Amino acid sequence: MTSTTPVRRGEARRAELENGVVRLILSEGFAQLTLDDVAARLHCSKRTLYTLAGSKEQLVRAAVVRFFRFATERVERAVAADGLSPAARITAYLNAVAAELAVASPRFFDDLASFAPAAEVYERNTRAAARRIGELIDRGVSEGAFRDAHAGFVADLVAAQMVRIQQRAVAASTGLSDSEAYAELAALVTAGLSHPA
Repeated sequence: MTSTTPVRRGEARRAELENGVVRLILSEGFAQLTLDDVAARLHCSKRTLYTLAGSKEQLVRAAVVRFFRFATERVERAVAADGLSPAARITAYLNAVAAELAVASPRFFDDLASFAPAAEVYERNTRAAARRIGELIDRGVSEGAFRDAHAGFVADLVAAQMVRIQQRAVAASTGLSDSEAYAELAALVTAGLSHPA
């Protein structure tokens, strides 16, 4: 075997721990977790956690970044599926976002909102989602599938509603589940972009 084998094992262990932190904070939130709690749950030492980040705050922020990075990659794969119409691309995008966020507990979102470094990551990703929706709308307009709509306005509207869905405000006011709310949002957006009859 080559001398890189231990390096590869170390990289695999690091990725396993980073993914474990992501899963832990998504399911339980992070405000109440200590580094001792995280180490015990991941069956590692605190010293090992310090190889991932210098503090709990840095560890949480890195985990939030990792979650959104991989979620974005999976969402983009859903949109890139062959043969999708412009309306189906928007629906696929919003449904994929809903599926990615469905794994996160309300506690995670509560903690996220109250921790500025992680909230900034979340807000940046929401802005990126709005830009992506705008691009999908522009593409649909250029392909003649949508009316000539103001993509920036529609994308801003979608982003605002995404935040309300993720903050559970839509569930509280309508009783819709997140996935149902995303389906309604996709239907409204695509219907609103259709050419008048």
